[in-house]
Amino acid sequence: MARRLDFPVRILLSLVLLFCIYWVATGAVAQWYSRQQSAEGLRKAIQWDPGNPMYYAALARVLSTSLEGADLDEVIRLYEKSTELRPLEARYWAELGGVYEQVERLQEAQRAYAEAEKLFPNSPQLNWQSGNFHLRQGNIPLALKSFQKVLLGDPGLLPQVFDLAWRAGAEPELILNEMIPPQPNIMFAYLDYLVQKKRIEQAAEVWERILALQLPFEPKSAFPYLDALIASKRVDLLTSAWAELAKRNPTRLRQRAFDPNHLTNGDFEGEILNGGLDWRVGILEGVIVTVDGLRFFDGTHSLKIQFDGTRNIDYGHVYQFVPVKPKTLYRFTGYMRVQGITTDSGPRFQIYDAYDPSKLFLSTENLVGTSGWSPQQLEFQTSPDTQLLIVRVARPASQKFDNQIAGALFIDRVILNAVE
Repeated sequence: MARRLDFPVRILLSLVLLFCIYWVATGAVAQWYSRQQSAEGLRKAIQWDPGNPMYYAALARVLSTSLEGADLDEVIRLYEKSTELRPLEARYWAELGGVYEQVERLQEAQRAYAEAEKLFPNSPQLNWQSGNFHLRQGNIPLALKSFQKVLLGDPGLLPQVFDLAWRAGAEPELILNEMIPPQPNIMFAYLDYLVQKKRIEQAAEVWERILALQLPFEPKSAFPYLDALIASKRVDLLTSAWAELAKRNPTRLRQRAFDPNHLTNGDFEGEILNGGLDWRVGILEGVIVTVDGLRFFDGTHSLKIQFDGTRNIDYGHVYQFVPVKPKTLYRFTGYMRVQGITTDSGPRFQIYDAYDPSKLFLSTENLVGTSGWSPQQLEFQTSPDTQLLIVRVARPASQKFDNQIAGALFIDRVILNAVE
């Protein structure tokens, strides 16, 4: 009895094995034809493996890019077949939507894009396609919602998305509300984009939104915005933005609302942030700038500028922007100490109008040789138009034959006060 049953089982297993061999063989042949990436090869691949949706979609793509012109009706039929065989493949729906749009079957295109977004809601590529479709149909709010997902999914596309939204004529407030997600990296990227495009009013709105959302960020992230405010002469916005930074980072930005000193970190006890309204230290060959903890006038640190004696340097690379009031009397004091400074032209402090030095330009006496700590003082009144000063350490190039400067300069306790 067992032998009688054994024979049919063998037959069945043999048939199954033959079917598997046939299935693998036909699939292999179809795959071989598909590698040709030609219309003829893909048609043969479909003949050998008619149940594989990839071949229909691949053939549709090849026909779409044909130099002889695509038969869009056939392309649509191929994409429709691919979605029929694999309805959960978002890419096929998006590609089908694109061809529907080409033949102005817009409602079907809308449904196809919606299906693609439903299947893969966070895909940057699919949302980029659907967002562009919504733009072409004049539905800007829906396009911006799609573009927000692009921003979240692909940081490399941030500038393109920002630019496209603006070129499409979207209202700045709508872009900010509907497209820009409340994430620090994206919001600051958008802020930087607006700064580069010189859209200062819109940048100020983004800055206020960042502050209102209490988003965490490093002070240096705001420096491009502050530089743009300086360049555009928006000293009012610059002052308020810096005050917000100081309030949020009291241990890093050593300037308090109650401190009469208008300079930030004038004692060099805090970190030099190299931007905003803090000290800026430019790099120049032949000069090394460091915070020194061995020699100081007050506190525990001073700023040291070391000249290596190899160049006749025109130096002005340690400086700070300082907002001031017009027609106001100010008193400046800064302590300097020099050690082995050579040449006739030594370091000194300079103060001048950041936008027009002809309105105000002052300099202390230069120091050469070696000296102890000495106060360098100036008293002046700002012009009716002066709102922003530059306070810097300078050393003009020498006109003498022996002009290569060597030695060290130390500065400390730099103060600028309004005189009541």
